[in-house]
Amino acid sequence: MLPNMEEPLVGGKSEKTGGPGESLLVIEVKKQLYLAGPLVVGSLLQNVVQMISVMFVGHLGELDLSSASIATSFAGVTGFSLLAGMSSSLDTLCGQAFGAKQYHLLGIYKQRAILVLTPLSVVVAVIWAYTGQILLFFGQDPEIAMGAGSYIRWMIPALFVYGPLQCHVRFLQTQNIVLPVMLSSGVTALNHILVCWLLVYKLGLGNKGAALANTISYLTNLLILALYIRLSPSCKRTWTGLSMEAFRDILSFLRLAVPSALMVCLEWWSFELLVLFSGFLPNPKLEASVLSISLNTLSLVFRIPSGLGAAISTRVSNELGAGRPEAARLATHVIMVLGLVSSVSVGLAIILVRNLWGYAYSNEKEVVEYIARMMPILAVTFLFDDLQCVLSGIVRGCGFQKIGAYVNLSAYYLVGIPAALYFAFVYHLGGMVLILLMLLYKRMKGSLGAVVKLLPCDHEVMGSSPGNSLLQKCRERLRTIDPKWSDPSLDPAQAGATCTRGCGSD
Repeated sequence: MLPNMEEPLVGGKSEKTGGPGESLLVIEVKKQLYLAGPLVVGSLLQNVVQMISVMFVGHLGELDLSSASIATSFAGVTGFSLLAGMSSSLDTLCGQAFGAKQYHLLGIYKQRAILVLTPLSVVVAVIWAYTGQILLFFGQDPEIAMGAGSYIRWMIPALFVYGPLQCHVRFLQTQNIVLPVMLSSGVTALNHILVCWLLVYKLGLGNKGAALANTISYLTNLLILALYIRLSPSCKRTWTGLSMEAFRDILSFLRLAVPSALMVCLEWWSFELLVLFSGFLPNPKLEASVLSISLNTLSLVFRIPSGLGAAISTRVSNELGAGRPEAARLATHVIMVLGLVSSVSVGLAIILVRNLWGYAYSNEKEVVEYIARMMPILAVTFLFDDLQCVLSGIVRGCGFQKIGAYVNLSAYYLVGIPAALYFAFVYHLGGMVLILLMLLYKRMKGSLGAVVKLLPCDHEVMGSSPGNSLLQKCRERLRTIDPKWSDPSLDPAQAGATCTRGCGSD
């Protein structure tokens, strides 16, 4: 039996009539699995679009593979990470609005996010148009730079689709509507294989066809979700049509969107930058190709903890919006156990397929053998990815994105990347040391994040004292951002029910 996602976990019907074995813990596990399962699969299928494109290009030749790999990394650093990061602010805004039963605000927040992301996409498109020249300026191999520039120019239309797609996904996810997201991603992934084959081989467009296929597939996914939102009765309360309200309070939206983007981008950039720097190593075609494949693989399996992080973000934001901090606390305990189980299982699977995985990307024996040596390192890296990903989900649900940004900045950019580059280029240890050292600093980030992130969450979100809880903080922020929401007669639980605008801007 599927759990009722809107029913209060603590103090509600679930607590009173759960029946034998239906403890609060069991009910929470069911809720998280119901959310996390489709979110993990949907996230995997969304991520696989660019991976399929790189796979098709990889069989055209080593230069095509390295060019597409560098272009994909550059696109991630300068474009997709920004759009995904800013749209992740909807995890807090829409999630808390839904928990507070302020349903009409979800549609307004979605429109507001799209309005902000559109001009940002224009700026990024200009940068992408000069990718080849930018890479040459920084000393990238000329052949790779020109190939990457050509590939990414054909991906420019994808920018204007990817942002709205992410907003639609968050809009549905925060309402606990996850099956349509998974199904639309599945249809898109299957269709993408056909589109890539037609454009790359049948029409002879080569790597340009693979880049263009990304736009077609993202657009397919967006149209499916948009039609679902427009026609489905389940979205009738949250989507009431276009509204001029979306043009208001842009600055208050940016107060949360910018830290959200920084939190996502600082981590995303750290790994993509390693691929870009690999082009400066000896034998850049091999190093760039193998490192990109390794990080693509890590990105693929990362979708599992990413789905868990999305699930806990939704659970925490919904419960806080509804004024139920104790239920949010229980949810965080459950997700840590689920994360541990998933990390061990996936790490073992990575090791088992290490000698076969390289053939999915290349027929070159040198590439396949190098990837096989990388896979055990990736397996260990994933163990730490899982921890920090679920912690990040808790942070997004609470609205503490600035804390997450500070942790990512210190772990990666003050220590991790400088150390990795020093050993790779000064001691000539190659691309493998880049992954090894980033693994070390992911461990440091996980430990630091556990302390820095969970301390404020435990004290402010889950503390039993109403005066010190996040619910009270939401009241104070609302009074600053929008005075008409201020009501001194509200108790903290009611304040949580209005925690919808600007919550978590700290």
